[in-house]
Amino acid sequence: MALGSTPAAAAAACTAGKGPYQKQVEKFLGRPVDGKQSSADCKAIRSFQTKHGIAPASGFAGTLTWQAMDTMLQQKAAGKTPNKAGKCPVNKGRIACVDLTRQLSWIQDGKKLVYGPVPVRTGKKGTETRTGARKIYWRNIDHVSSIYKVKMPYAQFFDGGQAFHSVTKSMWNPPGSAGCVNMRPAEAKAYWKLLKKGDDVYVYGQKPGT
Repeated sequence: MALGSTPAAAAAACTAGKGPYQKQVEKFLGRPVDGKQSSADCKAIRSFQTKHGIAPASGFAGTLTWQAMDTMLQQKAAGKTPNKAGKCPVNKGRIACVDLTRQLSWIQDGKKLVYGPVPVRTGKKGTETRTGARKIYWRNIDHVSSIYKVKMPYAQFFDGGQAFHSVTKSMWNPPGSAGCVNMRPAEAKAYWKLLKKGDDVYVYGQKPGT
């Protein structure tokens, strides 16, 4: 059963029709690539949607579903050379890089990759993660947002109220954060250990859909 699904949902017939990204989604999921929506295709797509909080989890191969999959493919392609294009500065010493386009972050020291890359979940349309050169100016391991009243473990602030911090939801859960750079718990903890107040942060690119 897919993560977060209920017995009733799992048992329900999957009847969504063919989506605009049918072939791409079929290929991603390892299904027969024929561009035709079968019941098995529908269930596989719905399982993916349920796991990553893509609503409605109907089994339809729509824009949000393919956007999440395409981002995953770009992240995989980055491998251990996320800064191959040289877009994150290599003359700053230790720096945390955030690529909004690929929804990736890593820590480098000059040209040396120190940690990552790891998938992140950045700001949604209207509350985009701001681009540019910043520095970590405040850290709070047990921070709670005064605005949203939610826990932000391992929070490291680098631009106004925007920070690296841990969340438990999927990194591919749309539409995105309120501006922070969300990370999985183990990775946010690693960032906490590797970074300190005054370290550089560089954010660039544009998140798909913003």
